[in-house]
Amino acid sequence: MTAGQLLRTEPSAQPQRVRHSTPPAALQADIVPSYPPPESDGDESWVWSQIKAEARRDADAEPALASFLYATVLSHASLDRSLAFHLANKLCSSTLLSTLLYDLFVASLAEHPSVRAAAVADLIAARSRDPACAGFAHCLLNYKGFLAVQAHRVAHVLWAQGRRALALALQSRVAEVFAVDIHPAATVGRGILLDHATGVVVGETAVVGDNVSILHHVTLGGTGKAVGDRHPKIGDGVLIGAGATVLGNVRIGAGAKVGAGSVVLIDVPPRSTAVGNPARLIGGKKGEEVMPGESMDHTSFIQQWSDYII
Repeated sequence: MTAGQLLRTEPSAQPQRVRHSTPPAALQADIVPSYPPPESDGDESWVWSQIKAEARRDADAEPALASFLYATVLSHASLDRSLAFHLANKLCSSTLLSTLLYDLFVASLAEHPSVRAAAVADLIAARSRDPACAGFAHCLLNYKGFLAVQAHRVAHVLWAQGRRALALALQSRVAEVFAVDIHPAATVGRGILLDHATGVVVGETAVVGDNVSILHHVTLGGTGKAVGDRHPKIGDGVLIGAGATVLGNVRIGAGAKVGAGSVVLIDVPPRSTAVGNPARLIGGKKGEEVMPGESMDHTSFIQQWSDYII
C-alpha cells in the first residue's frame, strides 16, 4: 500500500462494541511507567510498544475513537510512521497536501536518527513531568506542544538543507494549527516539554538546550534593535514559567529558573532564578541535584522573593 493510499483509505468498519458507562481505567504504573526499564532493548521500541498498548486499550473502551486510533497508531509499523501520518493530517491544507507532508516527514525521520531519538526523549519528558499526561499515546496524539516541536525539527532539517521556502511554509502551518511559532533556524535540544504550548514564540537565532520545560505564552525574542545573533540561549535543564519573556542575546544558565510573567533582559547565571518585570536575580538552591526543567518546581523561590503569605 502506498503512502497516498494509506492517507486516503478508511480503515475497515469496526464491529460494534458495548459502550462503557465509565471511562477506562489508566494502565497500571508497572505496565506504562514514566521511564523505560533498565532492561529495555531501546527507548524507541519500548515507548512504541507502550503507545500501541494504550491505543488498543482505548480503542476497545471507546468505539468512537477506534477508527482514529487504528488509522493513526495501530495500522503503522513504527513510531516514526505513526508520527509522520499524524503530523501530515494535522498540518495539511487544501494546497499543502497530506501525501506530500507524509512523505516529507517519513524521509526526514528515516534519514536523521537524532530527530527520532529526540521525539522519544520528548515523549518521555512529557510523561514524567506532566501529571496531566495520561500516557505516551495521549502525548503523541493530543499534545500540541509535542507535535509542534516535532514539526519544527523537520523544518530545521529543511532549513539546514537550503530548502528555506518549504521550511518557512511549514513554520507558518505549525503556527496556524498549534499556535506555536518556532523559527526553523532555531536550535532545539531533546527532552523538551512545551506545557500547554499556546503562544510560545522562539526566534531565529535562539538556542534551547536539553531537558528544558517551557510553559504557555513564553517568548524567546529579540529586542527589536539588534541584527544577526539576537535571541536568547537557554541552557540545559532550565524551567521557564508561563507568560515569561526573554529578550535579546542573553544566556539563561543551566538549571536556572525564570518565574512566570517575568521579563528577562540580562544573563541569568546557572542554578539561579530570575523573577519580576524587569527581572531581578535571586539565589538558587546550591547542591540541588534535580534540574528545574525536570522537577517542574515553580515556587520554591517565593520565600526569597516576597513576604506575601496565602
